[in-house]
Amino acid sequence: MNTSVMLCGHGSRDPEAVTEFGQLAAGIKTRLPAIAVETGYLEFARPTIRDGLEALKSAGARRILAVPGMLFAASHVKNDLPWEVNSFAAANPAIELRFGRELAIEPKLLRAAAERIGEAEARAERRIERADTLLLVVGRGTNDPDANSNIAKVARMLWEGMGFGWAEAAFSGVAAPLVEPALRRVLRMGFRRVVVFPYFLFTGVLVKRIYAAADRVAAAHPEVEILKAPYLRDHDLVLDCFADRIGEIVDGEPSMNCQLCKYRAQIIGYEQDTGAPQQGHHHHVRGIGTDADHAHHHHGNSHDHHHHHGHDHD
Repeated sequence: MNTSVMLCGHGSRDPEAVTEFGQLAAGIKTRLPAIAVETGYLEFARPTIRDGLEALKSAGARRILAVPGMLFAASHVKNDLPWEVNSFAAANPAIELRFGRELAIEPKLLRAAAERIGEAEARAERRIERADTLLLVVGRGTNDPDANSNIAKVARMLWEGMGFGWAEAAFSGVAAPLVEPALRRVLRMGFRRVVVFPYFLFTGVLVKRIYAAADRVAAAHPEVEILKAPYLRDHDLVLDCFADRIGEIVDGEPSMNCQLCKYRAQIIGYEQDTGAPQQGHHHHVRGIGTDADHAHHHHGNSHDHHHHHGHDHD
């Protein structure tokens, strides 16, 4: 059977983020040279997910393995991507379409995260022990408490595994605490160094916002060394993890952990979301392009679209 892979991305207004997603896809292709790999995005960037699926169909794919290019299962993985995939499958019954799971928390990603944090420490001008260092792990932030709680778990596992003096979690938007308030609070704990680590796959508006907040706080508090760790990007272990997810679709029954999913169980504070229909929410920004596409007629605009369906658009 002609099997292909569809790598489903979030999409970004930032062309650098789209470039990095393409680099990730290229890395996956090197690991799976016999399988066609296409990319597509939920919002802003092109091609859209539907475009990518249609390209695989035109190339003769009879089985498509759709893999979320995302760390955690929030509304995108639970609703938006399945809606895109199921809509295509309904219109193309002759093609077998299987949907994989998110990367989630797993040892390979934790090792990749530890190496990125270590890179920041290696570049530091001062020699400060980890026992005197606080780690601030920053996630995207959603209105899904299950996804947000994963950042706290990542922070705890890196804290204990790497021997930091303390660790905290923060978010780039939607969820609290945001980065700058979190930094100002943890500075009162008296650590000589704070490492700010964006637990993100790619750059974009949100990662740059995180680093800008770290710079502002560092400028106001020169007595504390604030390091900006690189995000995960196309680390070899990240690519290995994606290859594992693709293998799960072929060999097993990939399934996300739904124990604390607000769409399946009544989670305190989110009872109204239980049983909500699975549907896409990105029609208004699907495929409209990055900031680079619009630069010729948006002079100086920030492109801060104000959407209110529960996540911070990048």
